[in-house]
Order: sequence, then structure tokens, then C-alpha cells
Amino acid sequence: MLKLYFLLTFFVAVSYCQDDQECLSRDYGYGGTVCVCNSDHCDTIARPDKVDQPQYLIYTSNKAGLRFHKDVGEFTTSDSSGNQIVINPDQQYQEIFGWGGAFTDATGINIASLDEALQEKLLRSYFAEDGIEYNVGRVPIGGTDFSTHGYSYDDGEEDLELANFAIADEDFQYKIPYIKKGIELSESKLELFASAWTAPKWMKTNGEYAGFGYLKEEAYQTWADYFVKFLDGYQDEDIHFWGITTGNEPHTILVPGNKINTVGWNATELGKWIQNNLGPTIRTSDYWDIQIMVHDDQRLFLPAFVDSVLENQTAADYIDGIAVHWYTDFFTPPSYLTDTHDHFPSKFIISTEACNEVEAGIGPVVLGSWDRGELYSKDILEVVTNWGVGWVDWNMVLDEAGGPTYINNTVDAPIIVNATGGEFYKQPMFYHMGHFSKFVPRPAVRVETVTNVTGDVVVAAFHKPSDDGIVVVLLNKEESVVPISLVDETRGTAQLELSEKSITTILYW
Repeated sequence: MLKLYFLLTFFVAVSYCQDDQECLSRDYGYGGTVCVCNSDHCDTIARPDKVDQPQYLIYTSNKAGLRFHKDVGEFTTSDSSGNQIVINPDQQYQEIFGWGGAFTDATGINIASLDEALQEKLLRSYFAEDGIEYNVGRVPIGGTDFSTHGYSYDDGEEDLELANFAIADEDFQYKIPYIKKGIELSESKLELFASAWTAPKWMKTNGEYAGFGYLKEEAYQTWADYFVKFLDGYQDEDIHFWGITTGNEPHTILVPGNKINTVGWNATELGKWIQNNLGPTIRTSDYWDIQIMVHDDQRLFLPAFVDSVLENQTAADYIDGIAVHWYTDFFTPPSYLTDTHDHFPSKFIISTEACNEVEAGIGPVVLGSWDRGELYSKDILEVVTNWGVGWVDWNMVLDEAGGPTYINNTVDAPIIVNATGGEFYKQPMFYHMGHFSKFVPRPAVRVETVTNVTGDVVVAAFHKPSDDGIVVVLLNKEESVVPISLVDETRGTAQLELSEKSITTILYW
């Protein structure tokens, strides 16, 4: 029996060290394909091996169905012509913190709906060395719209001393087990940050989880203590946090009929709460060195809202970063991020939530949509080229209906579970995320790119201090092949053919 155990252990270890497994492609007729994972198969992607000069590696995913397709090319000394992108590694900007998604109740419920072998494949796909290696996770403090019901950690009667505070069953069922598994699978450190959607009803002026409600002033200190209680509860489970935000989307209260749980803040009161309550409470707790992020809302409100909050200098001293969501990015330019950086150059900017929603009568889930993946990578490229240090997706896993969500706020996700069919689907969004998370590790640094290209091509480049490598990510939104001369005067010229509707990552050393 012991010999059999060692043989099985060896087989499992070898099975995860074999060559990359190709995508099992399926077309649902929505302008692209998914990769199917089932009991027999799930695609993988190995870490790239360093190649010697003058070679470079090129990984391509495209609408036609390629997924992390790997080739090797060589820099030449020939003159570049036509479309040109020049990489200048000596001009460096912000350090990249990371990439990831949220451990919502819905994510956990859908993972739990699969058998254990498929759960392992799904979690490996996100966190393991043969997956796309997420290194950031967002954790809701209590319930969200992607729970099966509204809840906080201290529901019931008023309890200003938080005597009845308790981490919820949902955390123990749907968050903590998968967070621990993500930590276990991650080769690099999985950094976690937490965001609260709502306070208990008795803390709010409208007595409800959602709607037009602010925090009662008499509950300001209690709400700060609530954050520490949450951190204590997770620390008891040996889960530790890199950061917290001041609360998810405080401006949601301005949306008529909105049902998403929220705590409304105006800038002045939020500054007072940070100055008098949250800041000193956190900095005198066991979590004194945790990163505190303000805003956690749309860039539509930048830089004005953050300007108003941080004009309170004491509050500003407690704040480390600015968290931003993407839902108004289609009509607010990315330059708002640079404006915010210019106002507060010592505060990092990180994108903390994004997802594709119902559009023009389709969705919420659109299996295989290349366009939805393209929206991800375009936004990521705009964020990082305007001082963002990372990009964090919303639900990592949803079902085919885009839930569960108790307020019927169904959306799309990079992985969709078909529990009755015993399989899950990796959407193009998953691979667009992977072209960053797999190849641009912490602490890469963005470097200068000078672009002279005819056509809709977006680019960003990074230097990896760990091995002195350069990573270039190029998004071709055109319906045709785009030839590119990639120039680095320390290497030469790489002549590339970006396939139509594609995302490409180039690596060289």
C-alpha cells in the first residue's frame, strides 16, 4: 500500500510537470472560442525558459483560436521600416504590483459545484505555475451583490461594541478554503486586500444594506473597529492581508433604484472618518503596516473626489493608494489616472474591479466573446500606461447564467462553470488577463515605449529585475495582420506579424 501511495504521488507530480496541454476549443457562435476543461483535459501554460540573445520568445492568443501559442524569433541588425515601436528600458516608471481577481461568494459557490479534481484544475489555472499565476486577490468584507442573500458580520440589534461580531458561514464555506488553496498553489506570494460593501443596517442612516444611506456618525468608530475584527477573524485562519480599501463604490448611492450593497460617503466625511477613526485604529492595531486605499470607485470621479478627501492632510498621511473601477472607462479618458498621479505622486493607483455586463440585448455571459477579452487588455494597457500598478478582475468564476447574485445583477467572468456538464470554460478574458499575469511578475517596472503605428495597436513594456528581461505586450484590435518593427537599440530589430484580433507577448533578455 505504501509503495502504491508513492507511485500515485509521483504520477500526480509528473502530470503537472509535463509539456503544455493545448486548448480544447469550442465555438458557441459569439465571435470567438472558449477552452473547455473537463475530467480528461485542461490546457496549461509553462513558465517561459530564458533564451539567449539575439533570440526572443513570442506568445500569441487570437480570435481565430490560438491560446498562448509559442514561437521563437531573432533580433536582426536590419533597419526598421513602416510601423515602429521603440523600447527604451532606461526610461522607467512605476513598479508593477500585480494581477488577480475576487474571492466572492459566487466564485466559491461555483468552484464548490465541481468535483474535487476539476476544482483543482480550475484553481491551478488561476494560481499555479502551469496556470496564469495570479498574485493578487480581493476579498469582500461580508456580503456583496454576488452572494445568495444580504448579510454583514453583525446583523440584528444595534451593537456599538461589536459584541456579536462573527465571521459568516459563507466565509468558511466559499472564501477561506479557496483563498488557502490559492496561497498553497502560488509560487509567488498571493497578496490579498479586502473591501467592504455594506455596514450592518443599524449603522446606516437608511437602515438598509443598499439604497441612499450613509454611515451614522455615532457609528464611525465602530465601523473602523469592524475592519479590525475582520482582519482578526481571518488572521485566526492564518490568512493575512496586504491591504484594505475604505469601502466599495461609495457613489453607488447616487444611482436611482440601485440594489448593490454600499455605504455612501461624501469627501469631507470620508476624510474625517479616515483621520479620526480608520487611520489611527489601523495604525495602532496589529495591522499597522497594512496598505490603506481610498476611493475604490469609478475613475469618473477622479481626481476631484480624491483631491477633496486628501486635502485633509492627516487623512492623506494614512492613505497609501488609490483604488479605481472600470465601469465608466468607456467615456472617461485614462488621462484621469495620470492627473490623479500628478496630484498625489506618492500614492499608488490600482484597478480593483472590472467585469463585462449585459450589452445590447446579449449576455450576461457570452461564451467565447473575443471582444470582451479585448476590452480587458485594452483597459489594462491604458491603466498601466497611466501609472496603474495592477489590475484586479471581479468574480473569478460564475455559472452559465452569470451568477449567483441575489439582486439579479448577472455579469460575465473569465471562467464559467457548467456544473451539470462536469466542465468549465476559459473565456478569452482569461487569456487576455494571462498575457499580463503570466509574463509580467511582481516587481516588474514599466518602461518607455515610443509608438509610430498605423492601425489600432496598443502596447506597454516592462523590465523584470529578477532576470533582467524585457516584456512587451501588444494588442492588435484590427481585423487584419499588422506588421511591426520592434526596436531596442541594445538588441536590434524584431520583425513581427501581429495576427488579426490578437494579443501578443514578447520576452527577451
